Parts: sequence; C-alpha cells; structure tokens
Amino acid sequence: MRRSLSLTVLTLFVVGALSAASGQTLPAAKPEDVGMSSKHLAYLDEIIGAAVAGKDFPGAVLLVAHKGKVVFRKAYGESQRVPESRPMAVDMIFDLASVTKPVATATSIMILVEQGKVRLWDKVTEYVPEFSTWYGEKGIAGEEARLWHLLTHTSGLPPYTDAKEAAKKLGDPCPTADLARLIAGIPKESPVGTKFVYSCLNYITLAHIIHRVTGKTIAEFAEETIFKPLGMKRTFYRPPESLIGFCVPTEVINGVPLRGVVHDPLARLQGGVSGNAGLFSTADDLAVFAQMLLNEGEWKGVRVLSPLTVARMTEIYPKVGGSGRGLGWDLDSDYATVRGDLFGQGSFGHSGYTGTSVWIDPESQTSVVFLTNRVHPDDKGDIIALRSKVANVVAAAIRSK
Repeated sequence: MRRSLSLTVLTLFVVGALSAASGQTLPAAKPEDVGMSSKHLAYLDEIIGAAVAGKDFPGAVLLVAHKGKVVFRKAYGESQRVPESRPMAVDMIFDLASVTKPVATATSIMILVEQGKVRLWDKVTEYVPEFSTWYGEKGIAGEEARLWHLLTHTSGLPPYTDAKEAAKKLGDPCPTADLARLIAGIPKESPVGTKFVYSCLNYITLAHIIHRVTGKTIAEFAEETIFKPLGMKRTFYRPPESLIGFCVPTEVINGVPLRGVVHDPLARLQGGVSGNAGLFSTADDLAVFAQMLLNEGEWKGVRVLSPLTVARMTEIYPKVGGSGRGLGWDLDSDYATVRGDLFGQGSFGHSGYTGTSVWIDPESQTSVVFLTNRVHPDDKGDIIALRSKVANVVAAAIRSK
C-alpha cells in the first residue's frame, strides 16, 4: 500500500508539471501539507479499483483539491474497450453531459444578470414568445414561467422530448431557436414553481435565451466569458480535430463509439452545442472552475462572478426550497447523492449521465472531480453508489479545515 501511495504522489507531481503546459492548473501538494491524510486517501484506490475490476465502468479520473491545492490526481482502468482497449490518462477529455448545465449555461445566465442584460424575474415569453403556460382543469391559465423557474427545474416542463421525433419536424441538425420553439409548445405538467422535475428542456431554452440576448451561441459566450479567462484550454463544445484522440469515447452507436461527439441526443440534434449537454472538459480544468467558485468568483486575479452571485447560485433558491436546488447547482435534491454522507448541507455540485460529477464544499475548501466513462460501450455502467463512497473517503481524509 505504501509503495502504491508513493507512486500516486509521484504521478501527481509529474502530471501536474506536464499539464501546466496545456493550461492553468491548481498547484499540487502532499495531503499532509494542507491538512489531509494520505493514508486515508489510499482507500480511493481500493474502492475505485474494485469497481473497475467488477466492470461497473471501464475507467475513471479522480482529482481532489483542498485549500487550493491538488492532493490527489489519478487515472484508473481503460479509456475505452471498443474497438480496442486503451488505458485511461489523467489529462483525457470527457463528455460532461449534464455538468454542462451549471458550468456553462447557468454561469452564463448569471453573468448576463450581473451585466444587467437579463433578470431572473424576466418572463420566459420575453425571449421565447411561444412558451406556453400550464392550464388547470377548468382551462384557466397558470402563471407564466420566469428565468429562475428554468434554472431550478420548476417550469412545469417534462424531463425530455424525443430527439428523433424532433428531427422529423425540424431537420437534423436543427437550430437551437427552432428546438426552443418546439419545447415552448410542449404542454406543461404542473404550475410553475410548484414541482421540481429535472428537465434538459429548461436548459436548452436558457441557451436559446443567451443567444437571443448576446447574439452568440452558448459555446461562444461561455468560451469568451468563462473558459478563456480561467485558462481552461481543454474545455469546449465540439472538440477540435487535433484533440479528438484525447477524448474518452462514450456509447457505441451503429458500431462506432462516440468520440468527441456529444452523447446526449438533443444536444447532438443541435450539432453538439446545447444548454443541457455538449461540454467537454478535463479534471484539471474543472478543478480550476471549482476553485474559482471557492474563491467567491475569482481565480488568479481574474473575476468571472461576483461573490454575491456565487452565494446566490450555491444556496437553495428560497422560492423553491423543497426542490433542494440552487441556480444551476444541486444542493439537496434526490440527485445529490454525489455529496455522500459527510460533506455539509452548504456543499453543492452536479452529475452527468455519462458518468461525470463535481462536488464542492466551501466549509472545508474541498472539491472532488470524478469523471468516468460509465456509458461505454453499452450504456450499462453503474456509478451512483460509488460517487457517494468516493465523497465519503475524501471528506473523512480531511484533518483540518
């Protein structure tokens, strides 16, 4: 075990030096230097290794940061099994799936709020006139949805809509504006603000609103205002051809693994750029983003969000307290198992269908980026319980806040 731990620490520093050349990264430190236990972190090898051996998923990259320093960074298993086996590497690029929602879309919306270009209380119909309301049994229209309803998944929209059926009506690929109008006409399942229903359709609508307000796609706006300022050089929609080889493939469709092509069908219908999914990134880049939030919106002298904006995004939105959701982030919904059992109620994060997750704890100044390829090759991988166990091991390794 001691030899394994020594190799892990050595790998941490070597990889840190190599990664620095490709973009900004958090500095590395020995766990004990920042108040964590190396001995306890060694349990991560045991539980993740067992999951890979049990074929719960092919491989993973785990990065743990504490007090602004990376204390654990390691790759496990395989990046792919089909068409041939390839090892996982710590700098590989993952399809983030729904982690796109808080990192790209919600953050972009809140930047527009800070700039005075939108309000959370703006009606959705100001930007999507076709957005219908919920109708009661007597045909009486309910209240109109506002932007905060979209951000907190309380707009009344259902979870999803069939991408193949949408393609028949709109073409493939189709503009986000056309898909947003199609979504706008979908009957609402409940009055606004009364029920939390996690829905990709909310965030597709938000991406369209960003385009309407700025004239830029979510990919363009997020790159300009978030990723480029933070030095997140391997975070983007539609990975460039030069980096396709670094992308971890997801599901095999029609005999070919999706590599550098978004897994989510509605995002794929839009050519890979969407508010609900489509973002690709690395563990190191996401650790920088997480540290920006822990620093109240700033990283290395670059401010992306104001302290008050970070605070509002990462607390349960008061008007929908029962939802357990913040503005883009999850704090205490049924999806918040990523937190585990030991991180406090003030912690927050998000997960993605492909097997990705981020959890951030301001109380202990800790972030956990856990990226897996659980949908490769057949969408049968299992990651939910392990996410909680990883969070528990990390939290228990903290010896000083």
